[in-house]
Amino acid sequence: MGLDVAGEVMGVGDRVSDYKVGDRVAGHANFAEDGAFAEYVTYPAAALTIIPESVDYETAAGCLCAGMTAYQALFRKAQLNNVETVLIHAGAGGVGSMAIQLANIAGKHVITTVSAAKEDFVAALKPDAIIDYHKEDVTKRVLELTRGLGADLIINNIGNSEADFDRIAYNGQLVCVLDTPTDAPEDKALSISNLDLGGAHRSGNPWQVQDLGKMAGELLELVADGKIDPLITKRYAREDIVEGLRALDAHEIVGKAIAKF
Repeated sequence: MGLDVAGEVMGVGDRVSDYKVGDRVAGHANFAEDGAFAEYVTYPAAALTIIPESVDYETAAGCLCAGMTAYQALFRKAQLNNVETVLIHAGAGGVGSMAIQLANIAGKHVITTVSAAKEDFVAALKPDAIIDYHKEDVTKRVLELTRGLGADLIINNIGNSEADFDRIAYNGQLVCVLDTPTDAPEDKALSISNLDLGGAHRSGNPWQVQDLGKMAGELLELVADGKIDPLITKRYAREDIVEGLRALDAHEIVGKAIAKF
């Protein structure tokens, strides 16, 4: 198991010219292959990026899957030129917390959903509005906050995406990490995007694999510049990985958890 990796290059293939032994690299792997919970892993060179000198391995590893998912949603899937308001579900999670930071960098008005127990964590990221989805009617609050228009862009990584149809503006965009709807209301001229970050490895398209490395590099440069933080809140030794996975499954972790080998 395990999906993201940051570490030192110990060997390269005959046709690899971009990396050499000793380079510090990070990358998002193919979920269908053996994972990153190991001392040694093999990765396609195109999917890797050099870690900036000021970024340590833990921070680099903590940025990848969640950060790249948020990055792809905002800067690959969405058309931001016509977007003022972004609704980001689950703002305390890995994807949500990174998406809030990236949307802030892009100068968007950010609304996010969160439970009361995690509100302080999310408030530190400075979204423009926080909705407690346990106590508030999310649709009603989104419409109140957008003068009845709805959000221009919604990043949904929780499923039940059809519920967002009532929260989205005309010409709005819905980016789905899970549960992508097949039908949409015809009166809103919506754009719906499906996001499958690691699917690039299985697509057979080398340019999409290469874009994984490109996105990782762009994301880590933002980290190196101090513009975003993966918000690592839990660090597990390899013998405690099962404990960490159980905590993730129980929604006990905010931000990002990493394992160190």
